[in-house]
Amino acid sequence: MPARPELTHPGDAAIAAAMSRTLTALTAVFQALGDGEHTLNLVAQRTDDAFVTGRTDLSIGTDPIRLAVLDEDEFCALRALLVFALEGSTMRSAVLVATTAAEPNPRACAVHDGWLHPMDTAALQAAVIPCPDVCAVTREVYDAPVLLLLDSDEEDSRA
Repeated sequence: MPARPELTHPGDAAIAAAMSRTLTALTAVFQALGDGEHTLNLVAQRTDDAFVTGRTDLSIGTDPIRLAVLDEDEFCALRALLVFALEGSTMRSAVLVATTAAEPNPRACAVHDGWLHPMDTAALQAAVIPCPDVCAVTREVYDAPVLLLLDSDEEDSRA
């Protein structure tokens, strides 16, 4: 008997649906963040209890519309991790934290039920408070916006 449970491979249809939700979710996140320089961090716990992380730095502009990523490989890795987090069969939990360079307050969403949901501010505050006796910036946090999940008919009409 293995020491760690094996990861199950989700079906192709489940991955394709999660990829579609990921693109919708990232679009909603980018719109909610608005203009500026941002860092996205994603931490997920797999069903075999391993933790996986992704991080990407990006710049968003709305006039004209633009998205620039500092490292395309990092962005692709974070996006793939988000796909599996939203799909859910291989991930136990996941949290996406967005930090804007001009604002010291991170925003966070927890991934559950196949979508991103605002994370409880107290839980995020506890997660970003430095450990005792560690020299680090104490950060203030605030609620992430609610990111509405469009049903598939609404997504198709917007495409």
